[in-house]
Amino acid sequence: MAKRILVVDDAMFMRATVKQILGQAGYEIAGEAENGAIAIEQYASLQPDAVLMDITMPVLDGVAAAKAILAADPKAIVLMCTAIGQQSMVVEAIKAGVKDYIIKPFQPERVIDGVGKALGQA
Repeated sequence: MAKRILVVDDAMFMRATVKQILGQAGYEIAGEAENGAIAIEQYASLQPDAVLMDITMPVLDGVAAAKAILAADPKAIVLMCTAIGQQSMVVEAIKAGVKDYIIKPFQPERVIDGVGKALGQA
């Protein structure tokens, strides 16, 4: 059975790109969200195997959303997508329990590799 991924990014183009990359790699897209607040709700209702989330978003950023998801489910697998120059936020996310991070603009292989490793498939 395919692993289910929740894709979270405020840019629809980025969500579409990530969904295409993951879909072609055999992952199922459990759902998508455009901000951290919706991501928390989606995680609770969809119970995906992993979350791939942008750090910088309106309403609630990815670090705060990751902390909330991990507080509710300490076994949650969360990966962050980040632009270069957001090291302090990446460090905060890793300390909160995020499994990995992927730098934008990313290569499809890095997305697939990062998700696979986080899920214990690589």
